[in-house]
Amino acid sequence: MRNLFVASSIAVASLFAVTGCAVTDHQSSVGEYVDDAAISTKVKAKFAEDKQVSAMRIQVETLKGEVQLSGFAASQAEKERAGQIARGVDHVTRVRNNIVVRPASN
Repeated sequence: MRNLFVASSIAVASLFAVTGCAVTDHQSSVGEYVDDAAISTKVKAKFAEDKQVSAMRIQVETLKGEVQLSGFAASQAEKERAGQIARGVDHVTRVRNNIVVRPASN
């Protein structure tokens, strides 16, 4: 019985490895999803290191190397800097900068 379970597990794992195991409705494989998550994390980390960009107000999503930025910036310079930072991260193929400039109200 144990051998049957082990053999079944190996067969299922092999099937996923061969077919690519789509994570979300044929959008990306598990490997691509992990790579995209790593890219998003690297971009957010770079934002956190930068004094001009608020990592808390800007969201980062990545799909197949394409980074989409959204959220709010206090100035046009902050928006542009966020795009520049994202473009500088390894494996980023394109950046869609959808950040809205909304100056902080006092």
